[in-house]
Amino acid sequence: MASDDQQSSMLEALQEIQRTQALLVNAVESLSGRSIEESGGDVGKNTILEPGSREDDNEGGTPSVEVPAASGDKLKAPALPSSEQRQQQGFTSRIILTTYPKQIGINPLPMDWGNQDPVKRGPIVVSRAASTIRRRNAVGAHGGSYSIYYALAVASNELNADHRPDFTNTEPAANIGPFPQWGDPKKIVAMDPWGHLAPWLFKDTIEKDNVDIRPTIAITKAHMKLPELAESVKAGRLVPDGKVCLNDQGELAVTKFAVEPVWYLPGVAERFGIDEATLRRSLFEHTGGSYPELITRGDIKVFLPPIGGLTVYCFGDPAKMSDESVRLSLRIHDECNGSDVFGSDICTCRPYLIFGIEEAVKEAQNGGSGVVIYFRKEGRALGEVTKYLVYNARKRGADRASDYFKRTENIAGVKDMRFQALMPDILHWLGIKKIDRMLSMSNMKHDAIVGQGIPIHERVELPEELIPADSRVEIDAKITAGYFTTGKRMTTEELQAVQGRIWEDFDH
Repeated sequence: MASDDQQSSMLEALQEIQRTQALLVNAVESLSGRSIEESGGDVGKNTILEPGSREDDNEGGTPSVEVPAASGDKLKAPALPSSEQRQQQGFTSRIILTTYPKQIGINPLPMDWGNQDPVKRGPIVVSRAASTIRRRNAVGAHGGSYSIYYALAVASNELNADHRPDFTNTEPAANIGPFPQWGDPKKIVAMDPWGHLAPWLFKDTIEKDNVDIRPTIAITKAHMKLPELAESVKAGRLVPDGKVCLNDQGELAVTKFAVEPVWYLPGVAERFGIDEATLRRSLFEHTGGSYPELITRGDIKVFLPPIGGLTVYCFGDPAKMSDESVRLSLRIHDECNGSDVFGSDICTCRPYLIFGIEEAVKEAQNGGSGVVIYFRKEGRALGEVTKYLVYNARKRGADRASDYFKRTENIAGVKDMRFQALMPDILHWLGIKKIDRMLSMSNMKHDAIVGQGIPIHERVELPEELIPADSRVEIDAKITAGYFTTGKRMTTEELQAVQGRIWEDFDH
């Protein structure tokens, strides 16, 4: 429960939103060509309608206000898109900046998070389309960070906002679940366990109630080609079998699961050991106030955050991931574009990713299951700009392992923001109950998984011969900080002797 101070803080924030949104609505309407006279107001009069009042807009109950121009002149501006154009772009006739519980016209579809029955649980409804905005039971938008590109496409008339996807032949390419974990609100709080089936489970709601419901998970099959895997075949580490490793080029058959984040706010707050009110306030403040319903709609418990999701790469039969009678090799990998894609040798990311894939394939070929899960958490979730600033500070200094984390803290204020507390949800969704071989040295990933009741039988570190010379700074610093190793942990004095490659002798 929130303390009195927290409740007071939330109330103040709510009142401020009510005041400022009213001013914003009037400002936007004035830009649309409406003047004080046209709206029948008297100059010098400020009238705020309480949300949900009969005089308020039936399309969402957003409060309105009349504000005089500074000079006393009419508020008149160049006309923005006409009502016909606004309708084409899928906008409601008035801007709905936020909504409130029990407001006139607001009738969210029921949401019972954790209910084992998907129909009783209810669909995730987040669209602000005119036909759906009153039925929303989630805050945010589909597509994570790509929701901004959706907005640009609609604004530039490249996309009709009323477009509804045709889901013909888009069904999952592999069956998964349902598992008991899907009905446990303590085990899955960061994704929708029914997200891969939403268009089909809730087809009647989509068609009869004209509600926009979309999937947050997609499952497909593909081939994977990586140059290192061709080398693995040549070296004899991988043997083509025509099923998993398809040929002497190291081409792999893989089942892929793309997952967008869907947060159940009470569960997320519990994972981080904070109260829901604190979580909501922080999310609101640190997304630039983009989601006022985090504050005004305490009845809505689901949030689709504007962040990247994850991809599961399954080698072998997907059904074996949940089969406790077979072995499972797993790598949890956090995104590193510079290394994973472009081969930077300042870290061990790509070598460990390739090693994880190779070991996963071997496990699948031996009758078990091999899984690699790729999370979009670039630069320890600090972002690539911050990461490159850290690189500059390292390379313009001595780049010693003893200062590895300090360089990041000096710039970002924190060592790492990946916060693995939500990571195990995907394992619960896949039905995984134990991990035979964990292809990771991270103590944070290990502790998060074990803390969610999934035992890890063996931890596998990156072989010494796969560690690039310039990444010794990273790996030795991490081992000393708690990463798993069967070898030696260096002392602070020994870490000072581990030094990375300094920039070549040219101007940076």
